[in-house]
Amino acid sequence: MKLFETERLLLREFDTSDAAFILTLVNNATWLQFIGDRNIKTTSDAVYYLVNGPMKSYYQHGFGLSMIELKEGNIPIGMCGLIKREGLKDVDIGFALLPEFGGKGYAYEIAAATMQHAKETLGIKKVVAITSADNLHSIKLLKKIGLGFEKMVRVGKEELMLFSENNIPAN
Repeated sequence: MKLFETERLLLREFDTSDAAFILTLVNNATWLQFIGDRNIKTTSDAVYYLVNGPMKSYYQHGFGLSMIELKEGNIPIGMCGLIKREGLKDVDIGFALLPEFGGKGYAYEIAAATMQHAKETLGIKKVVAITSADNLHSIKLLKKIGLGFEKMVRVGKEELMLFSENNIPAN
């Protein structure tokens, strides 16, 4: 199901036919470095991830991580969406692109539209984000979409930076 589109991109819900794409996305070097190994090594693992992750979230929360496609040619390039994560009080935004689509403004375009969708369509009052301190591209993007560093938080075994709308530095 299509959620929305931007000038160049389309965001749609994942389905199990996206398993091969997920297998590629979660095993690229950038994902492994900044998000971590999700132990998705086969197409069956990817189907399990989709059913028990994004697709379960759509049912439980009415939102989740979704497929980013280029409108021209419907080429899958990454994922973006909202997550209700255990250990975080607020909904957070997440995003990841295949490395070959980085540096073209796609991440900003879809993340900014996702923030707008969260507020205007879903009625979510506060969206936060988490990232590792060494993920400089993610930190820059979070600031660009209007989030500011709030504090360090522990999520699972990781110590991550929490960004919030309420902590935007004054210019």
